[in-house]
Amino acid sequence: MIQNQWYAILSSKSVKENQVVGVRRMNLDLALFRNASGQIGCVVDQCTHRGAALSLGKIKDGCIQCPFHGLQFDPHGNCTFIPAIGKAATTDLSRYNVRHYPVRENNGIIYLWYGEDEKAADQYLPFFDEEIDASYAYSELEDHWNSHYSRCIENQLDVVHLPFVHHNTIGRGNKTLVNGPKVLWENGVLTTSANNEVDQGQQPRRSEDCVIKETHLQFKYPNIWMNHISSKIKVIIYFAPVDDENTVLYIRFYCRLTGIKPLDSLIAWIGKFGNKIVERQDKRVVITQRPKTSAFKSGEKLVPGDRPIVTYRKIREELKNNTTEP
Repeated sequence: MIQNQWYAILSSKSVKENQVVGVRRMNLDLALFRNASGQIGCVVDQCTHRGAALSLGKIKDGCIQCPFHGLQFDPHGNCTFIPAIGKAATTDLSRYNVRHYPVRENNGIIYLWYGEDEKAADQYLPFFDEEIDASYAYSELEDHWNSHYSRCIENQLDVVHLPFVHHNTIGRGNKTLVNGPKVLWENGVLTTSANNEVDQGQQPRRSEDCVIKETHLQFKYPNIWMNHISSKIKVIIYFAPVDDENTVLYIRFYCRLTGIKPLDSLIAWIGKFGNKIVERQDKRVVITQRPKTSAFKSGEKLVPGDRPIVTYRKIREELKNNTTEP
């Protein structure tokens, strides 16, 4: 994992008011909860008292209450009450505090800060705010892949696989020859687009001779991607890391084709099923890749068309080593 990053981990609608939800993210078992005031908290899913799962508890007085012995913890993991020692107790309860993780919300997404707590305030929540505004309607689906999140992300930057994996959908036309592709890394955004064409014996064009098309792909570290299909249709995916071998993909179809919100919502809902067809074509193959996690230095024999993947791996490696400026 890349340290000191805001990771998109869950849809906001997954944690309703006065509800506790247990999830596994970043190799951690977590309990997320939202109190009556809408405040969201995230703590390790294990009570410090006797080790029970806090995700089986409930909301009490704005806190998560352990289902075993009733200990209460606020959204910052502070123990606020232990029923067994009573309301009049003078005991310092801080020794019972649970580990908490900073969480924030934006665009209907819950982000978790993975790193040093004091650095969280200095980092923005990654999203394509310059592309998506309130004029869009969207629909969302989620799917679990038995694959590391790095492999899932690379698949969405892969222009070589299109005519094979998606031969009857987005890769129609037998455009197997890969020109370039052109890859840009600017202002913390990795951008590329497919310049494939039918192989008639011509030499593929170099990346510097290619362009970024209107339909292009963009990625923001650590785990959010966008397919800019047009100015009115976009697809966004955030890849929630579960552990070293599992990822949950949250796939959104954004639409403002008509400018009429109810109609655009219907189109987005229909578009969700198109997303599902394409996504399942990818999933069938990606989950077979070995090793599960990709690496900048690997035994894979890459081709020139894999340039977006090489760039992704290089920047990810530098970020892990804290050497890349966004």
